[in-house]
Amino acid sequence: MDKPRIAVDCMGGDYAPEEIVKGCLLASKEFDLILYLVGQQERIENILGKNYDKDRLQIVHAEDVVGMGEPPSNVLKKKKSSLYVAGLLLRENLADGLVSAGNTGAVLTVGKFLVGALEGIERPAIGVALPNPKGRTVLIDVGANVDCKPKHLLQFAIIGHTYAKEILGIQNPRVGILSIGEEEGKGNELVRESYILLKKSKLNFLGNAEGRDIYAGTFDVIVCDGFVGNVILKASESLGMAVLQMIKEEVQKSLLAKIGALLMKPALNNFKKKADFAEYGGIPLLGAKKPVIITHGRANAKAIKNAIRVASEFYLQHFNERLTEELRNLSPKEVKI
Repeated sequence: MDKPRIAVDCMGGDYAPEEIVKGCLLASKEFDLILYLVGQQERIENILGKNYDKDRLQIVHAEDVVGMGEPPSNVLKKKKSSLYVAGLLLRENLADGLVSAGNTGAVLTVGKFLVGALEGIERPAIGVALPNPKGRTVLIDVGANVDCKPKHLLQFAIIGHTYAKEILGIQNPRVGILSIGEEEGKGNELVRESYILLKKSKLNFLGNAEGRDIYAGTFDVIVCDGFVGNVILKASESLGMAVLQMIKEEVQKSLLAKIGALLMKPALNNFKKKADFAEYGGIPLLGAKKPVIITHGRANAKAIKNAIRVASEFYLQHFNERLTEELRNLSPKEVKI
């Protein structure tokens, strides 16, 4: 197989372009791929210096930038922006994946409207692999689609199933739909109607999942609409930061607590590693024609490197080909793909 060609939006993010370009340098040394560094050429060259592999790191000039606070739709008007040009590389099959730490809404807009959806997918969705005591739980959708129909949630479930199986290595993933009770019939109209479709599918569907199941490891994939999923994701991030802050404050209150914290430091570091977004790089927009990886606006070089790794993994694992097969094999007969 040819080397993955990943387009990187070097102008998006709080620490662009310095940390983005440094992340590209790290990735080029660690992974066998070709990177297109899209952005203002002079600034990128100043960071790269003179001694870099021009075959593996290629600059694609784009003079404009989509600001973090701009309306997402602006990206489709700013055709000389780094994000638009990077998306165009995917659309024209000149690149195999895209990584951006820029305006999340704008990245979604590029993924959904410029790169486009995979055949059979009505709406690409964002899936995030959340940590649990047994491994990872894929929560999908977490923000790409606010208003959904039952057919969309069915597709999200199949997308999440494929992600868990092909990328996380979970055979026959256990799928649930997020609801307010575990009994069949609980939930709003969308959940109840989606439940019927999921039950008719060939997925390993276990029924309703409650909020407590998200981090318990009782399901491998949990499906919800993007409104609910985004609230869960943001609340989880806030809770994680609050817990760490409260632990730090408690540790400072006594010498015994400080000694205990010192002894627990290796375990705490391991926990932090599991929860650190920089370790996982970014979250994928699943169902787009090419891998689109959305990473945190505060992404550092390490996070960018790992986001590039994620994009290349989706390409090397033939994720979209597998997803097309699963859509055909797992959907109920009455649902046309």
